[in-house]
Amino acid sequence: MIDYKQNLAEFLTKVTNLPVSNIYNLIEIPPQENLGDYSFPCFQLAKEFKKNPAEIAKEIKEELSDNKPDWLDEIKVAGPYLNFYLEPGFFAENLLKEILLKKETFGHKEIGEGKNVIVEYSSPNIAKPFHVGHAFTTILGQAISNIYEALGYNIIRMNHLGDYGTQFGKLIVAWRLWGDETELAKDPITELTRVYVKFHDELEKEPELEDEAREAFRKLEAKETAEVELWQKFRQVSLVEFNRLYDRLGIKFDNYNGESFYSDMIPEVVSLLEEKNLLEESEGAQLVDLSEFNLNPCIILKSDGTTIYASRDLAAILYRNQEYDYHKNIYVVGLPQTNHFQQVFAVLKKANFSKADQNVHVGFGTVKFKEGEFSTRKGNIILLEDLLNQSVDKTRKIIETNNPEMTKEIIAETAEKVGLAAVSYTYLRNSREKDIFFDWDEILDFEGDTAPYLMYTYARARSVLQKSNFSSIDISKIDFTLLNSEAEFSLLKELYKYPDAIESAAKEYEPSILLRNISQIARSFNRYYHNVPILKTDDNDLRSARLALLEAICIVIQNGLKLVGIETVERM
Repeated sequence: MIDYKQNLAEFLTKVTNLPVSNIYNLIEIPPQENLGDYSFPCFQLAKEFKKNPAEIAKEIKEELSDNKPDWLDEIKVAGPYLNFYLEPGFFAENLLKEILLKKETFGHKEIGEGKNVIVEYSSPNIAKPFHVGHAFTTILGQAISNIYEALGYNIIRMNHLGDYGTQFGKLIVAWRLWGDETELAKDPITELTRVYVKFHDELEKEPELEDEAREAFRKLEAKETAEVELWQKFRQVSLVEFNRLYDRLGIKFDNYNGESFYSDMIPEVVSLLEEKNLLEESEGAQLVDLSEFNLNPCIILKSDGTTIYASRDLAAILYRNQEYDYHKNIYVVGLPQTNHFQQVFAVLKKANFSKADQNVHVGFGTVKFKEGEFSTRKGNIILLEDLLNQSVDKTRKIIETNNPEMTKEIIAETAEKVGLAAVSYTYLRNSREKDIFFDWDEILDFEGDTAPYLMYTYARARSVLQKSNFSSIDISKIDFTLLNSEAEFSLLKELYKYPDAIESAAKEYEPSILLRNISQIARSFNRYYHNVPILKTDDNDLRSARLALLEAICIVIQNGLKLVGIETVERM
């Protein structure tokens, strides 16, 4: 696919004497379509040419007009600006051939070839329910992984399970006091949550339970048999539940190494920090002073010798570097953990770790309902599975109303895909740092900024193609240059932005950038669909070209939604 901005920069360098890179950075996209597709301001040439920028623009236009390339339709002067208009037919042919040839790989690049990128996401705590807050990191992390993979990076998807720490001392004590094996067999997570919540309820009456929990965790770290066996049981039943949800969402991981995996590697962290003379003692604890970074000290070992999140994360980074020689190590973890990651990364920097700056915290907001925020400890959580089921049920009713002739099996399959997509899209459509407020009327609106709207748009375009028997048309015989109307050119320009949207989404760790592009394509197509005859046109060549445009739209919408974990449907 032609890079028109790069071509324009090379075209302009012949008459400006500026380096191509300088010109490229000066080229702008005009604020209005009638001002052209690209614009070049001549202000910076005034000093060199010793002329008014408006005069320079006129002279450059005259010099360039006689040697205009095929992809350029017109050059106009607007004061000190040169406005360039692309040739619509050429643009259509070049772009649509690229999309129809590459299909599912359109927009993919190889800029990450040979580079390993670790993405850590989901990372629920074992023995606790998978709630709507966990879904944010899970859905966001999967989308970021897919987007980076589309750019050629080798992705290692890591589920850093919360399977260690003092909370497991609490759970062990709680289980021994109040656990019920029968209930554990029936509904393991509910039973483990019950005893965990009960521990905190009883703690107010029996504060000595806190000391018992610390001792239980100490024994777990010391690998005493009874504690390890209980911990393994909790971990196993939790993974069964988590994997059931992951399968439903179509999410896969390459690695489930939790915090416990890195516990034995803490001595390596301690040795590294001792070698650098960075460890200091404070009230029995070992810590690293980070005052030069305007951060509080980072505790490495507590006074009783046990580890904390920071020490285990440092061990994980050392391990990941040795194991994967990573290019980036991305943590998709909520914004409340910002200070934690600042401390961990600062310790690495102070220790002169070579990849200190290649670790990235991708923070995100919270999920809220009318009931307010939730907490496992308080027992008022909102389970992700309940949210998904509710979305699917509500979607099913809408589809049944709109498609009375559809079979129950197809309705159920479609409702599952659309219902899950509606939830996923809600997590991804806005800037990740914004809080999410769930509103069913909004997220299931078939006309709003929603997954159902995008999926319906895809199904509508696919339906037109099926009616036309487009698959039997020989693409090599299509005259794409016939797609030169203003409406078609506007739609084609949205498709052209798709590859850059992928790259921008990766750079900013923002799938919302990609989804905005897909949404713009869908809006532009629906306007086109309502205003331009596609099947009813009398010109067969134009009809074939317009159907090819629809096929390209389907390819790009389907590709884009797939990157964020959303499956399309053929009917809605």
